[in-house]
Amino acid sequence: MRKTLVVAMREYQAAVKTKAFIITLILMPVFYGGMIGVQLLLRDKVDTADKRIAVWDRSGQLYDSIVEAAEKRNATEIFRGDAAEGRQIGPRFLVERVEDPTQAPEKMALGLSERVRKKELFAFIIIDPSAVDGGTAEHGPVQYHSNSPTYDDLPEWLAGPINQRIQAIRLERANMDVETVRRATQRVPVSNLGLFSLDEAGNIKQAEETNRVANFLVPMGLMMLMVMVVMIGASPLMQSVLEEKMQRIAEVLLGSVTPFQLMFGKLLGMTGVSLTIATVYLIGAFYALLRAGYGGFFPAEVVWWFALYLILAVFMYGAMFIAVGAAVTDMKEAQSILTPVMLLIFSPLFIWPNVIKEPHATFSVVASLFPPATPMLMLIRQAVPPGVPLWQPLLGFVLVTLMTLATVFAAGRIFRIGILMQGRGAKVGEMMRWIIRG
Repeated sequence: MRKTLVVAMREYQAAVKTKAFIITLILMPVFYGGMIGVQLLLRDKVDTADKRIAVWDRSGQLYDSIVEAAEKRNATEIFRGDAAEGRQIGPRFLVERVEDPTQAPEKMALGLSERVRKKELFAFIIIDPSAVDGGTAEHGPVQYHSNSPTYDDLPEWLAGPINQRIQAIRLERANMDVETVRRATQRVPVSNLGLFSLDEAGNIKQAEETNRVANFLVPMGLMMLMVMVVMIGASPLMQSVLEEKMQRIAEVLLGSVTPFQLMFGKLLGMTGVSLTIATVYLIGAFYALLRAGYGGFFPAEVVWWFALYLILAVFMYGAMFIAVGAAVTDMKEAQSILTPVMLLIFSPLFIWPNVIKEPHATFSVVASLFPPATPMLMLIRQAVPPGVPLWQPLLGFVLVTLMTLATVFAAGRIFRIGILMQGRGAKVGEMMRWIIRG
């Protein structure tokens, strides 16, 4: 055991005493926070050049409402703050009428298309005569034509005044007051609250409004932190083993320790590195939330589970990386064998939104009890109020522990044989035979 601890301390110190470790520790949150910050800084960095729209209103009843809505938008809705002093954060929509009964519809549409190509217009819309009556034209009663199919702000905006005017016309035809109908059909907001409870004195405690953003971001943040720490802590093990094997350092080390002691020491050392990284980030997150007045959203009740799952995840995936490093002779061979391991690590990222949305659904429970994904998925289920029954994280912990022990055992057999092999790498089938036969 003493030799194993010596190897672990060597691996830990070799990792944390480097400038690269400190730089990674600092830059990782800066990188992720920078992505959010850049998006916030660039949210108003849009093209504010005027966008001219041609409207061919063949119904004769909707053009004026579009012009009126555009004038209102251009005067009040495209500025941050007061229109006179605020900064413009959106383009003006300039509307012009198109009407020429002497031209065939196809020629009119072709001429408007040419104007869009020449950049005289940004887009044009054709309103079918049956639009108000609910007609079914070939491509819809209101047709939007543009050479910029990814710009959806304009068609989404046009749908508002067009549908409001059509609704008003239909109500007037039915001899119904427009304002009365709008008040009668006004939507009522639904508040998202928790449950009523009893306080210590036995009085009924009112339910509090839940924070939807926090209930979503906190579990996601924990899962992303675990994935990031596992990648930082476990993936270097493959390169470390491969370098020692290629440079024949492993042969010297194995003269003093057994293969399993060497492998287990490396796992212990990198687990310590992972816990160091996680501790720094969790303390930083708690301090940041506390300073922002959101300290109550820090998931203190699941931090210990996070630490336990992180240790098992680093051991499990670290053993896989070590096995790959010992079985191959260069990075090119490692990449092909490494793909299944990476898929296992990132598999929770494919389904986590469904798990957060319905943490108690059968799919979420089963997925969180799948050992390779349990550390991430069970954690986010526990972080979503009101949590999960205690037996589920305990069962998940047992399953992950068994999976980790089996993985370490299999990796130990691969490591013992593969670490001294030179000249060629092992195939997957050959690695399986090493596991079975020893």
